[in-house]
Amino acid sequence: MDKRYQDQVVMITGAASGFGKMAAERFAAEGAKLALSDISEEALGAVADALRANGTTVVTDVMDVSDEAQVMAHGAHIKEALGAIHVGINNAGIGHNLAPTHMLTTEEFDRNYAVNTRGVFLCMKVQLPFMLAQDGGAILNVSSAAGLTGASMLSGYAAAKHAVVGLTRAAADEYARKKIRVNALCPAFTITPMVEEMAEQVSSRGGISREQALGSITSRIPMGRVAQPEEIVQAMLWACAPENSFMTGQAIALDGGLTAI
Repeated sequence: MDKRYQDQVVMITGAASGFGKMAAERFAAEGAKLALSDISEEALGAVADALRANGTTVVTDVMDVSDEAQVMAHGAHIKEALGAIHVGINNAGIGHNLAPTHMLTTEEFDRNYAVNTRGVFLCMKVQLPFMLAQDGGAILNVSSAAGLTGASMLSGYAAAKHAVVGLTRAAADEYARKKIRVNALCPAFTITPMVEEMAEQVSSRGGISREQALGSITSRIPMGRVAQPEEIVQAMLWACAPENSFMTGQAIALDGGLTAI
């Protein structure tokens, strides 16, 4: 396997499951040192232990990305233990209960912004000073296809993910001359814990099977299926790769054709 990230320090949030866990494994396989965080202490520890057993350098912090003090403490830990951040994968995110906009609670709306948008902002505030000091780096913010289109019954989530794209584009313009690339990844429905939870809600409300629920969720996707996590994570590694040096400010849709129609 290529070692494109040999001795590079990669910071990944939401690293205990889904995209974050698989990204940690893939970056490690390509030689990276890892700074991992998640709100789930037990699951994060299990991921870190498995990576260390394979010889990867890993530092971890249990962290709520919406909490500024916790994010800044994570940055200080990275500085002390690893001394750099070359790649930032701002992946931590949440959804909310399916609901029409007038029935979505203000608490759920605010919590989506706190984690999905404020969390990305705070992590960038940690990552960018490292990258300015070391003459470059790459940041990838995980948005969503819902950050490019509407998302029925997920208005709070869609609003927060649209904001991530705006934040990405603004930062890309600000730091391009400093050799810092900032892009967003916008996947459609993928087999992750968040989508499994959504399928369970649809299944329960409609009295249908999990497979039927997934079919309903993906009915607007031209390819007619959900994505596999591997399809999204391979794009993460490509987007941040040193050879991909001229792409910044992009919202990269991996959506089975959803935003083409």
